[in-house]
Amino acid sequence: MFSILLVFHVLICVALVIVVLLQSSKGEGLAGAFGGGGGGGMSGAVFGGRGAASFLSRATTVLAICFMVSCLSLSLMSAGRGLAVAASDGSSVTDAAQQDMTAQQQAAQQQAEQQQQQQQGEGTLPEDVFDIQPVEAAPDSQ
Repeated sequence: MFSILLVFHVLICVALVIVVLLQSSKGEGLAGAFGGGGGGGMSGAVFGGRGAASFLSRATTVLAICFMVSCLSLSLMSAGRGLAVAASDGSSVTDAAQQDMTAQQQAAQQQAEQQQQQQQGEGTLPEDVFDIQPVEAAPDSQ
């Protein structure tokens, strides 16, 4: 359903661009090329003297409304898709992120344990300090 609505949205966008470009402006725009400005030519024969301008303005209004509705629909549907993708277990990105987070938590826990052991060991002297070997006196060289 999302893909169909997305294709429909793209078609509305293209049609809206074409209709806006065909409308006559103060400089006669692209509508003058088809005879929309003077009422003659192909556009005048199809729509009548003023028919092209009113048809194009109505088409613009209808396409703009369809564009807004399709944008709203796509945004609501994509918000639901985002939650569904995040909740799924099959996503490799989600699995990789969870593994990375677990590894970081384990590393932080090990580091905290090491710091705790170091703090407990600061009050006592290491055992090898008491292993003092007797030093033999050097012979007198006199």
